[in-house]
Amino acid sequence: MSKATPINIINARVPGYKDLQMLFVREGIIERILPMGTVFKAIAPPDLELLDLCGDWVSLGGVDLQINGALGLAFPELKAENFDFLQKICEYLQDVGVDGFLPTLVTTSVDHIQRSLAVIADFISRQKVGSQILGVHLEGPFLNYQKRGAHPAKYLLPLTIEEVKRVLGDYAQIIKVITLAPELDPTGEVISYLRSKGITVSLGHSLATATEAEEAFKLGATMVTHAFNAMPSLHHREPGLLGAAIINPDVMCGFIADGEHVSPMMLEILLRASSQKGLFLVSDALAPLGLPDGVYPWDTRQIEVKNGTARLLDGTLSGTTLGLLVGVQNLVKWGICDIETAIILATEAPRQAIGLPGISPNQTANLLRWHWDEATKELTWQRLLS
Repeated sequence: MSKATPINIINARVPGYKDLQMLFVREGIIERILPMGTVFKAIAPPDLELLDLCGDWVSLGGVDLQINGALGLAFPELKAENFDFLQKICEYLQDVGVDGFLPTLVTTSVDHIQRSLAVIADFISRQKVGSQILGVHLEGPFLNYQKRGAHPAKYLLPLTIEEVKRVLGDYAQIIKVITLAPELDPTGEVISYLRSKGITVSLGHSLATATEAEEAFKLGATMVTHAFNAMPSLHHREPGLLGAAIINPDVMCGFIADGEHVSPMMLEILLRASSQKGLFLVSDALAPLGLPDGVYPWDTRQIEVKNGTARLLDGTLSGTTLGLLVGVQNLVKWGICDIETAIILATEAPRQAIGLPGISPNQTANLLRWHWDEATKELTWQRLLS
């Protein structure tokens, strides 16, 4: 359906809105979201199209704040000659329902980080179509050695302002999120410095105690990276950084819903403990996203992908190749939350985490339609407008 034609979408369920709504879209922009039955005096354009969703859900596309690559290209391996392939990745991600994303650079050499940042900065300045690059997520290299997971130990760095400046180089303006272990800097100076640069600080790959996490939150950290993974488990005498995050209304936790990184039962505990607030879905997808299962190169090592789960050859869990919206479908399939909440976790909540508006008037109408099939008990989606 073309954005050029004025469209009145009726009988739609919209995340965050009560009852059925109608959305008026003109020239690709949502002009109004009103309850069904609302009467307004505006004269309908003669070429107005009417689209009845019959109670289906409508949402903005997903936003993925942690994605490491796609179609065989890992973002830490970006080079200038990959510019056109990066465009291909953006178009692929739009095809699988993602409107915006943060290319995530895992721990590697400073030279490789700088090389990737240079390519991404150039791409952002020229991008016109496809899923939009909203900035960069640096997942490391300021991580706790004992919770490094699949991150190579030789590239981990001490958490100091000097080292942070060296990693950021001339590209601080495109860094949206940085994951770090706060216990590596007892002074707290680094978090304050990053916040002064407008960078969102996320805690992860960490052994921080609840007290250390609370101190980091006071200094301005507002996120947690892949809840449960690469951090101590919740414990009745030491809740750790995750426990501190769950009860803090100003902190949002990303989590992976592939069924491997965290068991569905633990995800249900997480959603119940947080009252389904302060959470957002990420894919944590690796470079083989969009490719079949198999063995693929990963920096100087190899990963094996089976049924969408990626592991180093020694068995260490390193990521997934399942897309963001698969997580939405999984949450509903597992009975962990209702459809509206699941959709919000991939579309509205990630936007909230980085200060972007959700579905509302004056937003670009990149819309998805979600349909629940009562017979098959399956949630499906399709592009409505793009």
